[in-house]
Amino acid sequence: MATRGERTGVRWYSGLTRYHWLVLAVAAAGWMFDTMDQWLYVLARQPAVADLLNKGTTDPMVARYSGIVQTWFIIGWATGGFLFGVIGDRLGRTRTMAITILMYAGFTGLSALAQNWQQLALLRFLTGLGIGGEFAAGAALVAETFPAHARPTALGIMQACSAIGNLMAAMIYRVVAPEFGWRWVFAIGFFPALLVFIIRLFVREPQRWEQARALGQHLGSLSELFGEPLWRRHTFIGVGLAAVGVVGFWGIGTWSPDLLTRAINPTGDPELRALVEERKAYAVMVQQVGAFFGMLGWAILAQHIGRRPTFALTFLLCLLIVPTTFFLTTSFERALLLYPLLGLFTTSLFAGYAVYFPELFPTRLRATGIGFCYNVARYLAAAAPYTFGMLTARFSIEWAATLLSGVFLLGLLILLAAPETKDNPLPA
Repeated sequence: MATRGERTGVRWYSGLTRYHWLVLAVAAAGWMFDTMDQWLYVLARQPAVADLLNKGTTDPMVARYSGIVQTWFIIGWATGGFLFGVIGDRLGRTRTMAITILMYAGFTGLSALAQNWQQLALLRFLTGLGIGGEFAAGAALVAETFPAHARPTALGIMQACSAIGNLMAAMIYRVVAPEFGWRWVFAIGFFPALLVFIIRLFVREPQRWEQARALGQHLGSLSELFGEPLWRRHTFIGVGLAAVGVVGFWGIGTWSPDLLTRAINPTGDPELRALVEERKAYAVMVQQVGAFFGMLGWAILAQHIGRRPTFALTFLLCLLIVPTTFFLTTSFERALLLYPLLGLFTTSLFAGYAVYFPELFPTRLRATGIGFCYNVARYLAAAAPYTFGMLTARFSIEWAATLLSGVFLLGLLILLAAPETKDNPLPA
């Protein structure tokens, strides 16, 4: 944790004030609860869809419709990221954070009332709108508030807190699902809305954004984002990198609970249901522990060797660990060994987006650019969960993961055109 700032030779936290820590705490909490609400669905997806379809959890129809629901969630995420990225530049970072947190918390809570899979898909789409918009506002807020020597590590910490949110979701699921069922798991997802009061009372807009507005710059201008060759090039690179990570995580990594279910209860024995749910929660917990250290480690490594080399190393390791995990997870004990590695590598890419994307765009376009890259890539990747579900139903979950993991090779090709931003100041 005691990493040194880029070029400055000082500890990353040197010179930080109480307000810096407040901003980091609020942004990290917003993203932590965001991912908590994401993973409450990941964990409750199989029993929820099975219940709504009145099918067994191992029925191929459950995998198919789970993929459809998750695809609509990702489409909502992409749409929200695009819309609220623009709003974040025009309305402000803190106001946009407050709106998006209310959205993702409110619609996660309402998911508890779904009566069929179509309603669940609609509610997950609306949840996705808020989830997609929150990240761009939070990342821009941290990037523009922190000094240059502290910015990469602060953004890495913010992103790493997403793993804590995932871990919280696993703990909630472990305690609530066996006794009260999947509906109460979703209901608990409403409580992050309380964070909005802290944001509105104590967090102000970054000075950089206030100056850009005062100068009358075209805030959140899509015509400028795509009209100027440099920003257009950065946008396409960011979208490509993000699409690889989204496919890797949402199209592959989030199916680890289903993998474990098939490994320890391949026949769908009802008598093993309680044991499966308990062990599934524990396996996801260790996966998120790996994710936490992976994201924090990505930010630290990128400060030393650069953004592009760190991305390249991560893509190669993902290409190796995905098929290894899916083919060798044949027991709960093996899951405890392999899932932390799966989380470590597939999730660490998102720390890369948190660090790298704010460095690609100027203040007037920062939230728009981050939102576009991080979320519009989900349009390109939205078919991945559905494809995974279809491949699993047709072949096997192991081969579905292996085939989709080829996407990491695409990431290596995109890096050939990506700029290195280490040691560079944020574009004005």
